[in-house]
Amino acid sequence: MDLKGAIDRWHERVNSGDLEAVAGVVTDPVVVLGPKGAGPITPTGFAEWVDRSGIRLVPRSWHPIGERLMVVEEDASWPGSSAPTRVATVFRVTGDKVSAALRLPDLRQALELAYICREMAATE
Repeated sequence: MDLKGAIDRWHERVNSGDLEAVAGVVTDPVVVLGPKGAGPITPTGFAEWVDRSGIRLVPRSWHPIGERLMVVEEDASWPGSSAPTRVATVFRVTGDKVSAALRLPDLRQALELAYICREMAATE
């Protein structure tokens, strides 16, 4: 599995605005977390959210947590934003697709969540 490659493809597709391509880089369902809530959504639902939000995410630093988990610090921007906002996302990859994208306000919070997720998975 190419963890970084799957996450890089996810960023490319999200930033492309191609909804079919966006839906193709996530699992069914994909687990999401953001300011408006958390939970599993379909690939189509994920693509619709990307379209509605108009979000663009530029990766700035990568922090591998395990075989399937990585935290990526990103500059996020939306239509009408005057400057990017630094955020961090916990990604889980299954096969060659992103199966979770948990966006948090900063790197510290994302790393804490990623370590908890890793430990929970290790004790199943």
